[in-house]
Amino acid sequence: MRKCLTAVLGATLLLLSLAVVAVSQVKTTTVTKVQTTQNPDGTYTIVEYPVGKETIVTLNPVGLTGATGKATIMRDPSGTTIKLNLTSLPTDLTALNVYAIDPTGALTLLGPVEVTNGGGMFTTMTPLSKFMLIASPEAALTAYDANTKIFFRSDVPAGLTVIPITNAVGEQVAAVTTMGDYAAPLLGIPTFKKGDDTKLKINFSGAMEGARANVSIEPHQKGKMTQVTMRFHDLKEAPKGQAYILWAVSPDNQFQKLGQIVNVKGRNEAEIKSETAFDDFGLLLTTEDVGVTQGTIIKPAGHRVGLIEIIRQTP
Repeated sequence: MRKCLTAVLGATLLLLSLAVVAVSQVKTTTVTKVQTTQNPDGTYTIVEYPVGKETIVTLNPVGLTGATGKATIMRDPSGTTIKLNLTSLPTDLTALNVYAIDPTGALTLLGPVEVTNGGGMFTTMTPLSKFMLIASPEAALTAYDANTKIFFRSDVPAGLTVIPITNAVGEQVAAVTTMGDYAAPLLGIPTFKKGDDTKLKINFSGAMEGARANVSIEPHQKGKMTQVTMRFHDLKEAPKGQAYILWAVSPDNQFQKLGQIVNVKGRNEAEIKSETAFDDFGLLLTTEDVGVTQGTIIKPAGHRVGLIEIIRQTP
């Protein structure tokens, strides 16, 4: 009996000793979760926007007490639509300029926001999929750094990750202009019946929101020419020294000026009638300096005043 107890006791001691050795060989690792951002102060908030999902982005005010901003961003295969809504702005502020900054540090002017009674709305489209937004009183920014005067900067939406800047040379950026600034969805002219006058209804957004217009598209029976007639109703007054220009935009980003309107106070109706040889095209409306329009202008250089949504009317 004593030998049996001694054997059991010895086995127990052996197991305990092995357990101590095993425990002494286990390494404890402390894991700390770190959320990565481009800069600790949030200077860069570049994210990639998902396709087919509407994303609401808060625009944080910089130095504007009480001001609020929101951007509704929707990306699809044709590009990214951006709708801005700014409220509670200072009464002496009349305009802001919206820029997009991409992961290379390139800065693109998206357009101006007209401010009235402390509020402003703006809609545009860009081919960019990865960017942050800033709003500045400056109309020709060539750099974005700690000294750049801005009034709003986009926040990082929940569920999205900040994309680092790939440009290693500080925060200097170059002002760029892309064809995407003047992108226009194609109308599908080959599907129109030749010789028939197809009427289209147009909804404007952005600076032209509230204006109304009707378009007639008539591909000629013979040849490649297509007649375009646009009749404006409730036309918004053009900014001083500016004219409205209607462009046809081909699939390979060629432009043709179809006509212009130099709007005057109290005039809310106008008509542009022209022809184009483009096999297919979209329609684009911009504001250009009157001095430029009096000469030869072959492509847009001013601001796009709104996206044009085409709604084909049924017979």
